[in-house]
Amino acid sequence: MQEQLIDLSGDCARCFGLCCVALPFTASADFARDKPAGTPCPNLRDDHRCGIHAKLRDEGFTGCTVYDCFGAGQKVSQITFGGRDWRTGPREDARRMFDVFPVVRQLHELLWYLTEALTLPAARPVHADLRRMLERTEALTRGTAEELTALDVPAHRQEVNVLLLRTSDLVRAKIGGKKKNRRGADLMGARLKGADLRGASLRGAYLIAADLTGADLRGADLIGADLRDADLTDADLTGAFFLTQPQLNAARGSAGTRLPDSVTRPGHWTA
Repeated sequence: MQEQLIDLSGDCARCFGLCCVALPFTASADFARDKPAGTPCPNLRDDHRCGIHAKLRDEGFTGCTVYDCFGAGQKVSQITFGGRDWRTGPREDARRMFDVFPVVRQLHELLWYLTEALTLPAARPVHADLRRMLERTEALTRGTAEELTALDVPAHRQEVNVLLLRTSDLVRAKIGGKKKNRRGADLMGARLKGADLRGASLRGAYLIAADLTGADLRGADLIGADLRDADLTDADLTGAFFLTQPQLNAARGSAGTRLPDSVTRPGHWTA
């Protein structure tokens, strides 16, 4: 899985710090200050690297530590704009680059899900359709700046989602036990310690600060689930799918938390 998704991971060395410029953020628990879209973060150095990368959490920029562009940064920097730096190029190029980046980021997230779906044996009946959609989505990411800014991303996302839903049904049907449907559920702060959530649909569920200590999440669909500050200590997420690294980075966990191969254990989790 990691090998297959290598091109869908952010590579800051090949990017012009686009996430630190194009995106806005608001002073909150995640960010120490306000920053409007299109304005460089004051922590961004001239070489496009973060000046406080090693201490982002200590400096109040936790939001930066849980963000991943899924490789969109280097795609826009090196392919869409052919390696032209927004700092030195025409101002119009910079504006277009900042408009294109969020579009490509959304497409790359869809590529992540489609790629993972193709690794799931239970989804074999839809593998051909998934492969066609992956190729089509990848082709869209290679469009011109004008084509990308004009793209109807929600409409394309809906087409992809039909296949991802079918994938979810096929995969979860293989999981034993009664499967819960908690799609879009408000589970903020919920006490789910030791809960049996095997094969559950938690698509888009709000699990902010939920206690999932020791919960069984094997084979659960976690696409879009909000796991900010959720406690995954000793939880079992073996076989959980559509779980991204940003989701996991936003949660809390331990050395005893069992994870699928598609993600890595965050460095800030307790030993």
